[in-house]
Amino acid sequence: MIKVSPSIMCADFSRLGAEIKKLEKAGADLFHFDIMDGCFVPNITMGPLVLKALRDKTSLPFDAHLMVCQPEKIVKMFIESGSNIITLHIETIFFPYRLIRELKKEKVKVGIAINPATPVFHIEPLLPEIDMVLVMAVEPGFAGGSFIPAVVSKIRKIKEMVERGRLNVEIGVDGGVNEKTLPILVEAGANILIGGSTSIFPEGKIRLSAIKDMKGKWLKR
Repeated sequence: MIKVSPSIMCADFSRLGAEIKKLEKAGADLFHFDIMDGCFVPNITMGPLVLKALRDKTSLPFDAHLMVCQPEKIVKMFIESGSNIITLHIETIFFPYRLIRELKKEKVKVGIAINPATPVFHIEPLLPEIDMVLVMAVEPGFAGGSFIPAVVSKIRKIKEMVERGRLNVEIGVDGGVNEKTLPILVEAGANILIGGSTSIFPEGKIRLSAIKDMKGKWLKR
């Protein structure tokens, strides 16, 4: 089943509560929060207080995508703020098994994100421990990055690993999801599509019809 996760980083920050309600009504399945600290990536976005302020606006899951150095120091804050999924970058964790198992004790789902240039073998041993792999299709740090076609083969490899191990692991893709790339990404094995500046929020304006298009119309192209 295709799931659409609007990227809140691309929404209108002056109207986040209202936009989340509209996105849920339009068919969003969960919400994606890009958390950037100016260390792992050059940009700085939002912190746990934003998620906490929005938590009562929707019953849909919150995915905190931690693009930060030393994520183990802040994961508890995001769980307490209402995150249902914590997505960690493999490039930032020194002791992944320990951190993943600590998060599982907190009853949250765990995702592992992987940058475009990071080989997939880095995450293969962790697949039985996690709920989702998030494949970055752009260099992380800013909205509207250029899509990197090489990630399509990466998604296929991850899908093969998941099927070979008979694992219940979803595959998300973040960056450059639009009418042209979406069918290719889904065919490769992605089922969670992060909707950002190239789909749901073009030119900073919300396009609610894109959620329905991502689940049906765009797949047929």
